[in-house]
Amino acid sequence: MTSDTTSDTGSGSGSAPAPASWSGFRAAEPAFADAVQDRFGKHRHHVLATLRKDGSPRVSGIEVIFRDGELWLGMMPGSAKARDLRRDPRLALHANPGEGDSMDGGDVKVAGWGVEVVDEGEVGRFAEAMGQPLPFHLFRVGVGSVVRTGVEGARLVVHTWHPGRALTRASRA
Repeated sequence: MTSDTTSDTGSGSGSAPAPASWSGFRAAEPAFADAVQDRFGKHRHHVLATLRKDGSPRVSGIEVIFRDGELWLGMMPGSAKARDLRRDPRLALHANPGEGDSMDGGDVKVAGWGVEVVDEGEVGRFAEAMGQPLPFHLFRVGVGSVVRTGVEGARLVVHTWHPGRALTRASRA
């Protein structure tokens, strides 16, 4: 197997910057952000990983919403995944891979933090705009990393983005 790693744009950084908003990610890497958002748009239901109180992982179904330049997660009141994020905001989202073994659009993952929106007015405006009944928990995702794995010809190609760093591309045969 061979491997290559190249930087597509930007400049690298050795520090771990704060998470980006979805609009910050889009501003840094618009084509990559479009590809990732399109991949999430192929299916309604995706997978959310959170951390339970004892630190073990919890995997739940979730619908993701891209609106007003942000990536949002809505959850039923008192749901286990909402309780997890309120206690420990770390999360990972995995786009639904779809049927069969096709990697159409690639395999997409977003890791970051769920920041709960507690302003009742903001939640109410969001609910009205989305046509969703209240109550529910609303979380804005702070983006810590985005990974898209796909097949290009005979090569497996992995694109990775972190806030403040260049988009990287690694491939292997």
